[in-house]
Amino acid sequence: MGWDLLIRGAKLFDGSGGPGVMADVAVSDGRISAIGQQLPIAQARTCIEAENQFLVPGLIDIHTHEDLEVELIPGLPEVVRHGTTSVVVGNCSIGLAYGALRDGQQDPIVDCFARVENIPKSVLQQVAERATWQTSAEYLAHLNELPLGPNVAPLIPHSMLRIAVMGLDASINRQPTTAELSRMTELLEQGMHQGYVGFSTDGLPLHFLANQPNLAKRIPTQYAKYPEYKQLTDVVREHNRVWQMTPATDDSALTLRLFALTSARLHGKPLKITALAAIDSVNNRSTKARALLFSRLLNSSLADGHFRMQALAAPFKIWSEGAVSPLAEANPLMRQLIETELDDRAARVAVLSQPEYVEAFREMWARGKSGWNLGHLRRRLRMETEFLTRDLADMVVYRSPVPQWAGRSMAEVYTDYLVWCASEAQYQGPELSEQNRAFNEIGAAVRCDGEFFVALLRHFDRDLIWHYVNANRDPKVIKQLLLDPVLLPGFNDSGAHVTNMAFYDGNLRALRIGLEDSEALFSTMLRRLTSEPAAFFGLAAGSIEVGAAADLTLLNPEQLRSYDGDANIELIHRDEFGCEQLVNRSGGVVAGTFVAGQQLWDGQNFTADFGRKGAGRALTANNKQP
Repeated sequence: MGWDLLIRGAKLFDGSGGPGVMADVAVSDGRISAIGQQLPIAQARTCIEAENQFLVPGLIDIHTHEDLEVELIPGLPEVVRHGTTSVVVGNCSIGLAYGALRDGQQDPIVDCFARVENIPKSVLQQVAERATWQTSAEYLAHLNELPLGPNVAPLIPHSMLRIAVMGLDASINRQPTTAELSRMTELLEQGMHQGYVGFSTDGLPLHFLANQPNLAKRIPTQYAKYPEYKQLTDVVREHNRVWQMTPATDDSALTLRLFALTSARLHGKPLKITALAAIDSVNNRSTKARALLFSRLLNSSLADGHFRMQALAAPFKIWSEGAVSPLAEANPLMRQLIETELDDRAARVAVLSQPEYVEAFREMWARGKSGWNLGHLRRRLRMETEFLTRDLADMVVYRSPVPQWAGRSMAEVYTDYLVWCASEAQYQGPELSEQNRAFNEIGAAVRCDGEFFVALLRHFDRDLIWHYVNANRDPKVIKQLLLDPVLLPGFNDSGAHVTNMAFYDGNLRALRIGLEDSEALFSTMLRRLTSEPAAFFGLAAGSIEVGAAADLTLLNPEQLRSYDGDANIELIHRDEFGCEQLVNRSGGVVAGTFVAGQQLWDGQNFTADFGRKGAGRALTANNKQP
């Protein structure tokens, strides 16, 4: 009997956390059929020599929004090139389980995703056009008809469940009737029977709808009350599935009640919860402390819960196009700019030109930065509630019409501006630099650094691309969070925030952190990216053993040791999207990506069948068949 594939000579790490061993792996019919030393080449149709490489289970990304890209580019190239073979979709209460849900003028996919996940409406409209199914069962069948690259494990999204039962307008303006809540419960029960890996909700006060007349409204899940959450999560608890939730940071009482739903002490049986996020915030150092405190308490014998916050394997660097930035939604003044259509520069300039807006912005920018007041004390103690930085020294220019600003902080640019103001007569000649031309057009009337930022937004709009690190500045803290047993590595948001985040390589960053310590810690970190999330979500994935699906990743350990994720971020044009996207390029680190034994990536290029011949499948809980 022959094998379809033989991978020879690699050091094998099976995902259990144990030491690596030299072993060959043979694959037949998409599954691992033999593991051993010096397996005979003659039995294999294809043989890959993998000396000096690590062979590991395909990596799992537990927090993505790839349910959108998979409709346009089913191979998911930005996932596969980083060695990820399974993605969880339908996070944050939004997804495609119930199709487009269009009703007259309402376009829920566009309305819910555009601002929450910072995806252009033109891309979302393409997705909505293709979402012709209406039920969660039809969605699973649809996924299995696509030429998938990685496996796709969907959650039932709460906002879309509400819209499917109540309609969009009702879902954000009133509570469900008893009959409507019963119908939601029934549909969620159906989804669990069909094999959906869980249920997702969201409470972040950053997440607003994107279409008129609902620009001031949040996504539907955030209008639910505790009894609705309780009734729906009881279904998830009964099926031992996962509740992915994001706490309501502006409603601590509700958040505590929802966290407590994990407790077997209170509810008879634990509820698996994964929540966002355990990060080390720059503005508020208590964020990490609270995340660890709640995680330890809820998993202790006092609560007897099954609770895992997600940790990010990278500095939480946010990229912004002018005012368009995901965390800026929390600031009412910045939100006025984001509410405009993405291409409507004139509308944003009109807002930024209003004297009363400028005065309000100056006041907001200066709040708590001086004087004897609580705000100043909170700032000095790093206990602010602001999501957005208000320090030009933190804000680094990536790209702008002034080439010399690239890589410089806005504080440095502001210093140049102050010099220009003091020496204005020197900058009026015919041979002006781009910087001096910009300063001439801004003028010398700017009174402070906050007003200078307003002037930059007014002058450059989305042509000014800048970034700052909101959390996870300390590599030691990142490592501690990734390895903490009450947390799970995740929160990559792959497929979302197309010009604002680039964490497709989050799994590789985590593995590099492990490997720079030792192979033993690499194996531990690998377990946390493979068999641990597979067990938590009930997925048939994440291990290398005879009979398991042949979802495999080949890694070059030397390239991995020297990999720098931040140095490999690029803003490229994606033809399939018709827009730019932030991506990573980890060339040389991943030597091969295999899904069901089919090679999709060879270390330099995608293989011939990639995106044409399906490799992945709809990955369901406990391997249920759709």
